[in-house]
Amino acid sequence: MKRRAFLAAASLLSLFAAPTALAAPRKKTAKKPAARKTVSSRKPAPTNRPPAQALTTPENSVLDAAHQGSSATRLPPVRAPEPPALWRTFEIRTSVQLKAARSRQRLWLPLPLSQDTLYQRNLGHTWQGNFELGSLRRLPDGELEAFYCEWKEGVAPRLDLTINVTTADRHFDVSRRSLPPEREDILRRNLQASRLIPNDGEAHQLAQRIIGRILDPVAQAKAIFDWVVDNTEYDMSLPGIGTGDVRRQLEQHRFGGRSADINGLFVSLCRAIGIPARRVFGHRIEQSRIAPSLGIQRGDATLAAHCRAEFYVPGYSWIPVDPSDVRRTIAMEGLDHRDPKLTAMRKILFGVWEMNWMAYNVAEDLILPGSNTALNFFAQPQLVSQDAAVPLSGEENGAIRIEARQVL
Repeated sequence: MKRRAFLAAASLLSLFAAPTALAAPRKKTAKKPAARKTVSSRKPAPTNRPPAQALTTPENSVLDAAHQGSSATRLPPVRAPEPPALWRTFEIRTSVQLKAARSRQRLWLPLPLSQDTLYQRNLGHTWQGNFELGSLRRLPDGELEAFYCEWKEGVAPRLDLTINVTTADRHFDVSRRSLPPEREDILRRNLQASRLIPNDGEAHQLAQRIIGRILDPVAQAKAIFDWVVDNTEYDMSLPGIGTGDVRRQLEQHRFGGRSADINGLFVSLCRAIGIPARRVFGHRIEQSRIAPSLGIQRGDATLAAHCRAEFYVPGYSWIPVDPSDVRRTIAMEGLDHRDPKLTAMRKILFGVWEMNWMAYNVAEDLILPGSNTALNFFAQPQLVSQDAAVPLSGEENGAIRIEARQVL
């Protein structure tokens, strides 16, 4: 092994070092001498102990019957969440130039999370162009915010949208219990199957084989994370962030794709064993300190849409992961599976989001107003013309360009 490669891996671990996410095993206690058997007519007292396989389905989830002694019940003392000390502010400019059409054209662009978090804050947005109508829209159920504009027929659309956000790296800390808990309706929603993400059948059977006898929900998610990293392929030939069709992956037993596909598989397997999980859609906006392939170069973010994932454990709130970026690094940098840098990345990307990335939303299976086309997700600008929505990814002869730069 070259000394340079070893030092690179060591620096990655020191940069994103975080306490291990796996819960400690239960302590063994000495067996007491067997007592004499006595005959009694009294019935045994009822017990609240869950059955051996309590955490196996979305209907009997970690929210309902966490095993005693697991990370969902053996929680550290409550501490108020502390805002990160280091924040970075970015300006992201989206420029759109389209050809005139014989019908009205409508454009939808995703905007950053409308609610501030401990890893991202929305500082506002401005826009200008030759559109007839332009406004902010929130849909559906407040899960996403978008900018909407519309042009008359025969007009060549022009738009400049500037977004300002500030971000801080996100770490999962096993020693810190988060408050307040997530709303139960949101958690239940992220246990359910969707059109492309199943939580039963093959997904349930596969997830059960992966976790075996593991009872701790954090350890279960780590086992699923490792399996996804080991058994998927990152396909650079697919456009955008992929289709996100996990159902097809399970039916064909061919696992992989782009970030929406690989992280979608992680989400599906977590939901199948009763762990709330979801994809978070967004955009890379800066170079990466982990690996060159995980960031943008020279401020060009046009083709940098990216999906991440997170799962929920009571007491710890949402825990960030990104198995697809491990596979992306292997595909783009040609890393060997024994490379120390890859070993470090597997540890880092379970529990860490490097926030050279801007989060948009978690919405899936939606129909934009004015369109009859159902979207799997909303991670890229969508042009609606003649009732059909078409993504603008930057591969359409310069129709759209996205530039990002750090300003503070």
